[in-house]
Amino acid sequence: MTRHLTTALLSATAISLALPVFAQEVNVYSYRQPELIKPLTDAFTAETGIAVNVAFLDKGMVERLTAEGDRSPADLVLTVDISRLAEVVEAGLTQPVESDTLRANVPDIYHDPEGHWWGLTTRARIIYASKDRVAEGEVTTYEDLTDPKWKGRICTRSGTNSYTLGLTSAVIHHHGEEAAKTWLEGLKANLARKPEGNDRAQVRAIWAGECDISLGNTYYMAQMLADPEQQEWANSVNIVFPTFENGGTHVNISGVAMTKAAPNRENALKMMEFLTSPAAQQIYAEANAEYPIAPGIEPDDLVKSWGDFTADDVNLMDLAKLRGAALRLTETVDFDG
Repeated sequence: MTRHLTTALLSATAISLALPVFAQEVNVYSYRQPELIKPLTDAFTAETGIAVNVAFLDKGMVERLTAEGDRSPADLVLTVDISRLAEVVEAGLTQPVESDTLRANVPDIYHDPEGHWWGLTTRARIIYASKDRVAEGEVTTYEDLTDPKWKGRICTRSGTNSYTLGLTSAVIHHHGEEAAKTWLEGLKANLARKPEGNDRAQVRAIWAGECDISLGNTYYMAQMLADPEQQEWANSVNIVFPTFENGGTHVNISGVAMTKAAPNRENALKMMEFLTSPAAQQIYAEANAEYPIAPGIEPDDLVKSWGDFTADDVNLMDLAKLRGAALRLTETVDFDG
């Protein structure tokens, strides 16, 4: 008993030392790469005097927060993808946040109705199409991807990837499970190869002539253009904003949630409000090539050059609830097989 208690106390001490301590601070567990959020944390500290301590996690956020329990030093979690936000919420690891500032800055479809998570940026799930082999207007909807004319011409990452599951969840939302199963089967039948790699790897495959179209997030275009080794890939494709036949273009989000244990709740709320403010949204737009959440904030010039689109008007929490069904259908059709 004593040995177990000693071990538990040592573990709790190690956890508490995982992040440095300041008089005024906020502690963040982040799935976002540190370099992507540093301009934001620096700006927040400059404006408020509150230090931001960031622990980057590659995976296992729910497990870590669960193990830490009420002793967790984390005030906020930052993550990409609605399913990861929903996972933290559904595990009972967050608390609802009510703020007039947040409600003014974040449209209703981009926050949890109960206030457990709030969107910060959006990215569209678009089609990268070969400039040489795909004519303008040849593909305009997500439903088009099952047309037999694309047989052997589509590349995509794994069907169980969070971004792919988000799109499949949107197909379920618009058309129901049976139609979504048929859609997955049709998409699989048109693949040029087994799903593999990330979104940029699909564009590389188009450049190499292995396929003609692929699915990807918008910001990867900016990342490829910024990398001398990948610029040729980016320049080989056009961006197409597909829509659902009865809806808009599928988008996903990066977002923030306050942990249930948050030891610095007041500072955490200040940071949440700052991240949705015009100043922070402008930083997001310029640094990460994502679409700002806050009304009236324009995307970066490069992002605007890709064209306009109308986002699907479904609350993303509704899609998060369909993730289990999307995964089940993906496995049923053996999409990655």
